[in-house]
Amino acid sequence: MNGKRPIEPSSGQVGKKKKKGVMAEFSDAVMEETLKKQVAESWSRKMSFSHEAVVLDMDPFLHCVIPNFIQSEDFLEGLQKELLSLDFHEKYNDLYKFQQSDDLKKRQEPHITALRKVLFEDFRVWLSDISNIHLESTIDMFCAKYEFTDALLCHDDELEGRRIAFILYLVPPWDRSLGGTLDLYSVDAHLQPKQVVKSLVPSWNTLVFFEVSPVSFHQVSEVLSEEKSRLSISGWFHGPSLTRPTNCFEPFIIRSPHIPQDHEILYEWINPIYLDMDYQLQIQEEFEERSEILLKEFLKPEKFAEICKALEKGDVEWSSQGPPNKRFYEKAEESKLPDILKGCMKLFYSEALFLLLSNFTGLKLHFLAPSDDEVEDVKEGAAASAASDTEGTSHSSSEPENNQAAMSTTSQQNNGPMDSEPERNEAGKELTVPTCYGELRRWKTGHYTLIHDNSNTEFALDLVLYCGCEGWEPEYGGFTSYIAKGEDEELLTVNPENNSLALVYRDGETLKFVKYINCRSLEQKKTLPHRTGFWDFSFIYYE
Repeated sequence: MNGKRPIEPSSGQVGKKKKKGVMAEFSDAVMEETLKKQVAESWSRKMSFSHEAVVLDMDPFLHCVIPNFIQSEDFLEGLQKELLSLDFHEKYNDLYKFQQSDDLKKRQEPHITALRKVLFEDFRVWLSDISNIHLESTIDMFCAKYEFTDALLCHDDELEGRRIAFILYLVPPWDRSLGGTLDLYSVDAHLQPKQVVKSLVPSWNTLVFFEVSPVSFHQVSEVLSEEKSRLSISGWFHGPSLTRPTNCFEPFIIRSPHIPQDHEILYEWINPIYLDMDYQLQIQEEFEERSEILLKEFLKPEKFAEICKALEKGDVEWSSQGPPNKRFYEKAEESKLPDILKGCMKLFYSEALFLLLSNFTGLKLHFLAPSDDEVEDVKEGAAASAASDTEGTSHSSSEPENNQAAMSTTSQQNNGPMDSEPERNEAGKELTVPTCYGELRRWKTGHYTLIHDNSNTEFALDLVLYCGCEGWEPEYGGFTSYIAKGEDEELLTVNPENNSLALVYRDGETLKFVKYINCRSLEQKKTLPHRTGFWDFSFIYYE
């Protein structure tokens, strides 16, 4: 027998009230049978359809907008409060910068739970009916928060199982001037993204969804507001994936061997300190230890000033480089460059520079470049010479004739182009000819490069000479990041610095990208009113 007496109603104690569950419902208008049939028919016939409750558009790819998606304003405010109380983690790589919550699949907050139910149960059934796609019950959703300078660059969302992507906006009053638009891209004949042809401005309680396909290229444009946050819930409905076409491979970039040119071009252009043989040995030791180095004040000041003047003048023909899921910057038309800029390009293509880079790096970029054993002999000789030099004075780096060793690794002096016979291996087979590829690039707000499936993965020496980046700050972007394949963590960051030559040797497992240049870069105009970014001479050398 239970010794506890039941509580009498008259005792004044009140039993616990059962907590009322939070419920969410989506738009009644969308559920209306006639409208549902019209949307389904338009979807199947790939025709656009417009109604105050739902807009279906096929341009540039199938997407749909449902305003006033959730019926209750009180529910939305409760949902927003729960979302903002979540822990957010910064997501950052070549493609994006924003804050993301943990997976919402198992969150127990009442409003998040109710939204999950309405999306992946009730709305999923409606979406399956109108699209005639069997959508699975898989839950895939998270909360994203975009703030000042955050962006998500061009991509297609394709991943195994993703069939329809969705975004529910919970933003304050918003307009195009604040950025953060969902931009949709057209595609070319190769199904590569071409240009933004439609921008959807976020709006409170508006649901946008689109079919994930090989042409569903889109981006979230940079948020330009310093006060407002772009809050949304995003995710995917899973189902049978569409057949993906064969990857589009870009034409192979033609690499050039060096241009026959003797060492005089180096004395014409390069800071004499870098033509000193002892200093080259120091550079090589540091480079071999770290696989990278930054050589400041690399060009003679007068030459660098002429280059900057020519770039500022604007007599350069630029063309935009794409596609935007891989890169977006401007490249100079080399054949139409002013003479001073042509001369600088010629320097980086020259045989003399190939040999100088060999001396800087220890790489075999010229058949006259010394072997490892020969380098050690030179180092030992230099050390012995330094020990016997009681005065401790070094030769003048301003006199070319005193630096001939810098350009020659044999006892023979070359008075003309270095056109000796290429060396052969023991079998008599001619060794691979070192080559390079180079371009003059212009970088402005909104420019970037991305890592992609066809990213070059081979041993190479990257060379970049920066121009016009006075006052450039790392927070603007525009720096080059190196990462290990399959990882997000940066191995090395190279920041733009005026008249500095960056050399980086990378292996087949190292990838690089130029980080998106955000709107903070416009601060450069405060001190340089006519400046809209910077330029660089970018070359890649292969042994």
